[in-house]
Amino acid sequence: MTPVKSKLGLSPTKIAKARKLAAEITAPVQEFIDTHTTVTIERATLRLLGADGANADGVPVPNLIAQACADKLAGGASVFYVNALVKLAKTPAELNKEIEKGLDISKLELTDSRHIQKKADELIKGTDARIAGNVAHRNAQLKLSKDRIKSPMIYVIVATGNIYEDVKQAQAAAHQGADIIAVIRTTGQSLLDYVPYGPTTEGFGGTYATQENFRIMRKALDETGEKEGRYIRLVNYCSGLCMPEIAAMGALERLDMMLNDSMYGILFRDINMYRTFTDQFFSRMINTAADIIINTGEDNYLTTSDAVEKAHTVLASQFLNEKFAANTGMPNRLMGLGHAFEINPDVKNGFLYEYAQALMAREIFPEHPLKYMPPTKFMTGDIFKGLAMNTLFNFVCKATGQGIALLGMLTEAIHTPYLQDRHLAIDNALYVHNTMEGFKDEIEFKKDGIMARRARQVLDETTSFLSEVKAQGLFKAIETAMFAEIKRPRDGGKGFDGVYEKTADYWNPVETYLKKKLKIAGK
Repeated sequence: MTPVKSKLGLSPTKIAKARKLAAEITAPVQEFIDTHTTVTIERATLRLLGADGANADGVPVPNLIAQACADKLAGGASVFYVNALVKLAKTPAELNKEIEKGLDISKLELTDSRHIQKKADELIKGTDARIAGNVAHRNAQLKLSKDRIKSPMIYVIVATGNIYEDVKQAQAAAHQGADIIAVIRTTGQSLLDYVPYGPTTEGFGGTYATQENFRIMRKALDETGEKEGRYIRLVNYCSGLCMPEIAAMGALERLDMMLNDSMYGILFRDINMYRTFTDQFFSRMINTAADIIINTGEDNYLTTSDAVEKAHTVLASQFLNEKFAANTGMPNRLMGLGHAFEINPDVKNGFLYEYAQALMAREIFPEHPLKYMPPTKFMTGDIFKGLAMNTLFNFVCKATGQGIALLGMLTEAIHTPYLQDRHLAIDNALYVHNTMEGFKDEIEFKKDGIMARRARQVLDETTSFLSEVKAQGLFKAIETAMFAEIKRPRDGGKGFDGVYEKTADYWNPVETYLKKKLKIAGK
């Protein structure tokens, strides 16, 4: 970690203590992760080995295989898929067609393990080449557009429900100055235990995350980027019951960022905690291998908790997300830790508190591409006040060196943004960021002023809070609503029945490949 001189007077010793507590809190959870797999990890593995397509009823091939394997998933699904390729002498595309028609590969007698391993190595070599090619292409394009990438990067959303309409809005936003396009996922997709197949044109509040939709939007943004002379990044949602599968799809189709939090699904979607913790590890290994920046979801805490009283829970979650991500071999430069500008605008000196907390995050996580979220909770439909609030957000974003700025919309709380709303948001950000380019390096703060005291208070409250979490254990802390004031039982929630303790002979060649590539020790 690169040391940074703190303008806020933050104690390096206290920061180090918080990191140590985060490591101690996550260690028992990691022990559980290392000895378990889930149905979606097995499906993600199958996808990376070549399983694709869907049957006449729309059930994806990876799901058909997982359903056939049932409790055999505890030993890994890969052996059945690779065995079938060897035994039937078929390509993945040919085998997928047979599975779509009803072939149950779990009932085929296993051939010699050496032949299975050799075939798996061949498949993984191809997958690795594809992902490495995506990384190389992205890096080459970023190098060409280096002088045209802004800081912070401007991030906007599209959410029409129709991938083809999303393309039009995304291309327009890129032409207007956006650096990052996020395709909002259709409402409730995080609770589907399968990934829909093919392009989609009907979604509510967003567009289905499918591999074909990823491919369509990637192609469109590449075309626009070529015209603009800069690389446009693409984002989707690597969360929910299919977290590892969406990570796999993103790696294959060259997505650049993924919303990928360690606890969001537990707290805000009531997905079982064992399932989520295990899935986030595997998905983050994939994201790391594909050089994809993750965006964590700490901003969501402030939708249920007060942003002044509970600021320490945001920082605590950032420390935990950092450690969970580090366990997967992920470097700091890929950890887009989240936070938000969500203090009630009626709070006296609220702007100074926002400024202090944003700068505090930057000083504690100097190498991370922090993702800063705009005001939403207190947007009322007054577009003039909304624009003023977003301007203050843009000010803090630039003044504290945030890496990723998700722009606020003046019509927040009224409707999904129109093209002109997005244009005004981008224009506002470009103006504010440009006019105060050197402000961050010019400003200093009173040693015992409001901002310095606020930041030190939040850090102190965070270390105290993490000590309480450590005393209870993270599982118990979640059960007792220590995060976001939401209780979740460890043996409840969606997806609990899809968690399996690995058998002694568990085999997952993709996991082995990822751990070797990322130099991850352990089981």
